[in-house]
Amino acid sequence: MTRLLDLGIDRISNVIMDMAKISENSVFAAIESYQESTHIKKQIFDWSEKLRVLQEEVSDLAIELIARYQPVASDLRFIKSCMEISYGFSRFGRYSYDIVDLLETMGSISDCDKSAVLEMAKTVRGMILLSLQALQSRDKSAGEKLYRMDDTVDTLYRKYLRDIITPSQEQQSDKRLTASNNNPRCYISALLILRYLERISDHACYIGDSVHYVVTGVSSPRR
Repeated sequence: MTRLLDLGIDRISNVIMDMAKISENSVFAAIESYQESTHIKKQIFDWSEKLRVLQEEVSDLAIELIARYQPVASDLRFIKSCMEISYGFSRFGRYSYDIVDLLETMGSISDCDKSAVLEMAKTVRGMILLSLQALQSRDKSAGEKLYRMDDTVDTLYRKYLRDIITPSQEQQSDKRLTASNNNPRCYISALLILRYLERISDHACYIGDSVHYVVTGVSSPRR
């Protein structure tokens, strides 16, 4: 016989998976907008708002399930973790919107060197996909790989920050990079987008932590 609690858990699971897909689309579209200079601010805004509404729905469902059925053990862990996971997905949407809003504010950056952002974006895309796969398969070990990837993202962010403050001789001799770095729009937009991607990477790790907690009942040692 199906418990009413199970029906509620199924409902909250479905909302979480809807959020997963929307948040993935929003981040990937924002990265593409930076790379291809496309204008999709309204679409990203709509996705961000949808994620915010769905996050509120998850919170309301979670509180209702806890208050009404007083779940324990793995059920309680899952319901509580869904609140944190939904917040992470909502932040994916918010940072995606921050990226495209920044691009509109900055104007054309077609002449900028985009290699640093695209290098980090590749790792962050991988982290998003891995965190979603971990959520679907309840892979408790995914967090370890996510944190290693997050270390790479942090290193790339610090390297770019150092490079724009004290460019190397090789960079100074590269006319293309020098022209790009002399354009304030280039390094300001890149630095801010790198920061947004770095925060997305953090939230991907938190999703991995939540999966670890749901499966094992203990917090991730990296948390």
